[in-house]
Amino acid sequence: MVSNAATVGRNGVHDFILIRASAIILVLYTLFLTGFFITTPEVTFDIWHGLFSLMAVKVFTLLALLSLVVHAWIGIWQVLSDYIKPAFLRGSLQFLFSVTLLAYLAAGFITVWGV
Repeated sequence: MVSNAATVGRNGVHDFILIRASAIILVLYTLFLTGFFITTPEVTFDIWHGLFSLMAVKVFTLLALLSLVVHAWIGIWQVLSDYIKPAFLRGSLQFLFSVTLLAYLAAGFITVWGV
């Protein structure tokens, strides 16, 4: 059995399922927001705040945010492993992108639960 240290125990089927599932969630969230803007004649702060005060919208938003992070992380990992061959540079870039995505996730959670 050949093992690659860069895969960290993951396999292609797992990545395929995560990418597709996260894409479906992101499409549904995009359709939800598009529908909101189409059906709301005037979007004010109070209307926007009221929408994001609903628990279902908070959960859906956080699910979409988590899906975005998963989707981006797998995509970045695939691109870096395909095109960046020096291990130190690839590892450094993966670390940088991972920290950035975690910061975005934390900021998103703080923002959504702050409403």
